[in-house]
Amino acid sequence: MSEFDVSRRRVLKTGAIAGAGVALPTIFTASSAAAFTNEPTGGTVTLGFNVPQTGPYADEGADELRAYELAVEHLNGGGDGGMMNTFSSKALQGNGILGKKVEYVTGDTQTKSDAARASAKSMIEKDGAVMITGGSSSGVAIAVQGLCQEAGVIFMAGLTHSNDTTGKDKKANGFRHFFNGYMSGAALAPVLKNLYGTDRVAYHLTADYTWGWTQEESIAAATEALGWQTVNKVRTPLAATDFSSYIAPVLNSGADVLVLNHYGGNMVNSLTNAVQFGLREKVVNGKNFEIVVPLYSRLMAKGAGENVKGIHGSTNWHWTLQDEGSKAFVKSFGTKYGFPPSQAAHTCYVQTLLYADAVERAGSFNPCAVVEALEGFEFDGMGNGPTLYRAEDHQCFKDVLVVRGKENPTSEFDLLEVVEVTPRAQVEYAPDHPMFAGGNLGACNPGA
Repeated sequence: MSEFDVSRRRVLKTGAIAGAGVALPTIFTASSAAAFTNEPTGGTVTLGFNVPQTGPYADEGADELRAYELAVEHLNGGGDGGMMNTFSSKALQGNGILGKKVEYVTGDTQTKSDAARASAKSMIEKDGAVMITGGSSSGVAIAVQGLCQEAGVIFMAGLTHSNDTTGKDKKANGFRHFFNGYMSGAALAPVLKNLYGTDRVAYHLTADYTWGWTQEESIAAATEALGWQTVNKVRTPLAATDFSSYIAPVLNSGADVLVLNHYGGNMVNSLTNAVQFGLREKVVNGKNFEIVVPLYSRLMAKGAGENVKGIHGSTNWHWTLQDEGSKAFVKSFGTKYGFPPSQAAHTCYVQTLLYADAVERAGSFNPCAVVEALEGFEFDGMGNGPTLYRAEDHQCFKDVLVVRGKENPTSEFDLLEVVEVTPRAQVEYAPDHPMFAGGNLGACNPGA
């Protein structure tokens, strides 16, 4: 048996090793008939890119798709190779994945869980996708992650920030590179303390779905630990476009901070309404009224325009970072598209390379081999410093950025400035932390 054949023989992690009772190892070889769902048999392999092409997060989805197309180009040997040149793992050679040319299909999640599941199901069953990735909503991510677990394919989450994605709704076949609500709270709280003090009264407006709920819980806990009071928490529909009726009650609430647990078009509209109501000019409790956006992006900043100046929040990554990986990605993306990438583009590009790299290191597309290759994987060169894909919950741990809207931007893309790079150690937590409890990673499902 050749060294290559040996590397393709894997012991599947099931049972206690994957968190589900007694360990019962199963041996498989890549030549097994129908060994797993959509095993590539020809000269190509198909990936499924499931992004919001319509709905409130469509801007994020468009940038995700650009990043996916760039990642495929690099995997197939095109372009300048981008982060493949800076990635600490050197398994990827620019000859596809395991020598198979990478092809892809796309779907529109519509920022709706049912539509996203239907789209992913079609890509798996009709198009033969061996991996699904994408999304810009945690509701979508959790729904598609569950589907992929059932179908026996890997899900590499796109932009999803709810604690639940790698908390109570975590799955063995699912992996998240993006940070989460708890991490935003852990990174933001010390900065908010230094800026605004410990005697503040906060009013929360929150997108009414899994991400909003866990972001609200995380930022409220982090700020209350400083001494802040939370005067009200109000849920808003994801489909809302006018937040005036939600902003008006803030004026008489006694709050001196408005926390907008909104993302994408929701944040653009709610922040705009808040500024129109004159909140930023008000003095309450003897203090200047402040607005905080826990989860920020350059695309949101662009949509909100002048209103973002001086507004603080957190972000997963920013195109101005000067590490070699970030610079390589920004150069590649900018050359191809003419403008810098968003954090959504970054996390989706990285997830695609991480999947491909795991397949190469495992010597197999079998999802259980990929799971084994990703669990506990430590890497660097992809932005955000040394990063760990934690085995217990499939959450990446890395540095988190605190940013604010730039007062004097030099271009339409220079809208946010990094005020602090929060070290990874400050945002880490135990796998059984109460905000993440209640789930069971379970065992990998190879499907067919």
